[in-house]
Amino acid sequence: MTIRHAAFAFIVLAVAAAGCSGSPDTLTSPSAANGSLALTADQIAGTWRLSSMQVAGEAAQTAPAGATYTLSLADGRLSTRVDCNTCGGAFTLAGNTLNAGPLLACTKAACPTMAFEIVYTGILSGESTVTLSGNTLVLNSTRGALYFAR
Repeated sequence: MTIRHAAFAFIVLAVAAAGCSGSPDTLTSPSAANGSLALTADQIAGTWRLSSMQVAGEAAQTAPAGATYTLSLADGRLSTRVDCNTCGGAFTLAGNTLNAGPLLACTKAACPTMAFEIVYTGILSGESTVTLSGNTLVLNSTRGALYFAR
């Protein structure tokens, strides 16, 4: 009888564990093929619209009304529209770490949202942790966080 009870308990635990795995609301988007939490370039590829940014230690700010802030990622290259300017450069993705740059080349027109633009490009440049949840992409670093939507 003891062996039967042990086998039954093992089966119940195995079924319960299998039923609890793969929660659809996880903040990082695991690779479906191997269960890894590492993101792939294909998962983050495309154009993202900035919803808000948060400088480290400060309150979040929404993107300025009437201004366009987008981030496009494809084939190891990024481009970003920052109101009336554009920036471009390389990016690498290793696991959940995105490194933008080391240098981003930007046009320098005097946009009405120049102060916001300078902070945005400062947060974007360099190493960030990437979180993907549904249609939301977050780049988070010691400089601050950028929140994008598709």
